[in-house]
Amino acid sequence: MWFGKYKDEKDKEKQNSAGGEQEERLDYLLREFKEDSVQYRDLETGEDYREKRRLLRSLMNIRMPGKMNEEVLRVQDDFLTEEAKEKGIVELSDIPTVGEQYGSSHPYADKLSVWQGDITRLHVGAIVNAANSQMLGCFVPCHGCIDNAIHSAAGIELREACSLYMHRRRIQYGSRYEEPTGQAVLTEGYNLPAEYVIHTVGPIVGRGLNQGLRDDLRNCYQNVLKCCVEHKIRSVAFCCISTGEFHFPNDEAAKIAVETVTEFLNEHSADFDRVIFNVFKEVDKLLYEEELTCNN
Repeated sequence: MWFGKYKDEKDKEKQNSAGGEQEERLDYLLREFKEDSVQYRDLETGEDYREKRRLLRSLMNIRMPGKMNEEVLRVQDDFLTEEAKEKGIVELSDIPTVGEQYGSSHPYADKLSVWQGDITRLHVGAIVNAANSQMLGCFVPCHGCIDNAIHSAAGIELREACSLYMHRRRIQYGSRYEEPTGQAVLTEGYNLPAEYVIHTVGPIVGRGLNQGLRDDLRNCYQNVLKCCVEHKIRSVAFCCISTGEFHFPNDEAAKIAVETVTEFLNEHSADFDRVIFNVFKEVDKLLYEEELTCNN
């Protein structure tokens, strides 16, 4: 087997435990990804598990799209699936609606939720990725953006799927094609608990906010929801699109998100069991709470 033979009984006992098996997978993946990278094949690794895990994520982040050995993919999938279980998979039933949590009088209080935490833990129909126009994920090792987090948890198959999508678009529209702002692109979730990822490129706020940027953000939410209806995805978790690296004001973004989702549900409420506003920062949690309880 890929993890080799053990020298003594102690090692066998370690392998039989989930933690020991995960570390064996990690060590194997580090060897394979270092070899695949060429540039970092001679990079030395220590014994600390967290440092080794951070190094593996970095090697995955910088890897360009391309085929990988099937055995490596299998071990990566096993590793990430077990890691997702260790982090704790959050079921839809674990997340209260805003009606249950806040006593909200919003017309869709039974279908909307505000949940603070790691979006890659959610077992829902789809999670939303705030992508960039290249659509290949974040290449900065261990960067804190949502794009990096989702690609890291899904595995390298996600970047490959996005690359194939962009390849088809460039055949159709030319070699300089970049994904436009406000569209929605569906891929599988791979090793995420979520079945799908819906990628959308949010507006970048440079010198100031204007109506065109507001409309672009509104289009992100509308097109993601349309994608859900088209593919019969009944539960979706939105990240705070454009509020991080793209500098959209948090308060305006929350207002647009709630307004757009509410307007869409006016026509399509029967198509959804739940729409989740996933937040990471406390400031966003408070903003969404305010938007969804302002009429109480």
